[in-house]
Amino acid sequence: MSEPAVYIGLDAGAKRIGVARGTSLAKLASPLGIVPVDGQEVSAIGRIAHEEHAKAIIVGLPRGLDGQETQQTGTVRQFAKTLEKLNLPIHFQDEAGTSQQAAQENSKPGAYLDDKAAAIMLQDYLDNLSV
Repeated sequence: MSEPAVYIGLDAGAKRIGVARGTSLAKLASPLGIVPVDGQEVSAIGRIAHEEHAKAIIVGLPRGLDGQETQQTGTVRQFAKTLEKLNLPIHFQDEAGTSQQAAQENSKPGAYLDDKAAAIMLQDYLDNLSV
């Protein structure tokens, strides 16, 4: 039997990037933490992906209410291009509603929810993964 594939999910924002981890076997995503956007984010994500033995990086793709591309969609696509230097496949997953869902599930007022939103988005990806 082959090793389960590990996926790293990212919820990219202007100040913070939420990071989550999930596997193809358990198909369960969990928050890993937050990486600040400080010019070192690609290196930090690369370290996490290496430590987790990730097979691919899944980037949450924001869209407008009607599914159209927005300015933020373009910003996230540009960020994903910077991740190509990590030499891992990069996949996009619709992240519609993940921040709102993370906020509803949050019990700590004022807590950053980026990693929880990343886990929700990655869970959607894993749920649709055929292994």
